[in-house]
Amino acid sequence: MFTRSSKWNIKSIILVALIGIVMGVIYTYGFNNIYNLAKVALLPTGFAPVMDTLFTGLWLMAAPLAMYFVPTPGSGTIGEFIASFVEMAVGGQWGAITMLSGLIQGATNEIGFFLKKKRYQDFSWKSVMIGAFFASLGAFIPTYFLYGWNHYKLSLQIAMFITNIISALVFDGVLVKLITNLFDKALKPRIE
Repeated sequence: MFTRSSKWNIKSIILVALIGIVMGVIYTYGFNNIYNLAKVALLPTGFAPVMDTLFTGLWLMAAPLAMYFVPTPGSGTIGEFIASFVEMAVGGQWGAITMLSGLIQGATNEIGFFLKKKRYQDFSWKSVMIGAFFASLGAFIPTYFLYGWNHYKLSLQIAMFITNIISALVFDGVLVKLITNLFDKALKPRIE
């Protein structure tokens, strides 16, 4: 039987680190490559910046996966930070700023689970979706200023904001919850 440990111990640390490492590699060699191709395809339309936000939810998935497997405060922040560090270290295109983004996105993803440890353990639809929503804000707000999105036309800014939230809710929320439901069914984990 699989155990979801709600305490920090060697197993929990290794599990969160592994989730972060695997997701960091997936971010760099999977999601980033697809993102780059899609963005190039949209360049002639003037809507290429929308790709920046359309993919947002994919880059937020390490946090809730870490919180599912290690249902305790801080696991999402650490998992997303490790993923961002790995993404940067193996050649991610955004460099060191990726680590700041990962830290913010992981912490904001945990908002759906604060302040009760039971919310981490239950990993409910409500907590996951609230976490995804706040993670979308944690992804959007800093990059809005860092990358000068505030200089785009208002209609493009609105489109980017909306696609950012939808992407986070679909990938970081719904997709992650469906994946963890499959783990629940297959592994029937208990929480210690």
